[in-house]
Amino acid sequence: MSAALIAAVEQDQLKTDLPQFAVGDTVDVHVRIIEGAKERIQVFNGVIIKTQGRGLTQTITVRRIVANEGVERTFPVHSPKVAKIEVKRRGDARRARLYYLRDRVGKKRRLRDKRRGLDAVIKQEATPETEPAAAATEEKSAED
Repeated sequence: MSAALIAAVEQDQLKTDLPQFAVGDTVDVHVRIIEGAKERIQVFNGVIIKTQGRGLTQTITVRRIVANEGVERTFPVHSPKVAKIEVKRRGDARRARLYYLRDRVGKKRRLRDKRRGLDAVIKQEATPETEPAAAATEEKSAED
């Protein structure tokens, strides 16, 4: 009975407006910061290098670079301190933990975009080699 009660209480505290995010995505985490009587929102932008837990205890670890120094913060996803999470870019990660990004410097730190394959297909269809052939058939039909 106590497990059902705990599950019911946890269900009430879960956020329902969260986007789908995964390891490798670049996200903006809007964090509520309370300084004295004032409250403000600070945005932490970075790459998700780890997700952990599920339900109310789910956390994400976000890594960003500030003044050539890596900064990692772990956020409880369903915490009231986290105002919202926005996915800016979907990264193509092939593993669950991206700790290897800690050792990378410069452009090697970037992950491939998940939409990369789709862009290549669209560019291939619109190559200049196929366009003159279409223009030639249009000219022939206009002459006839």
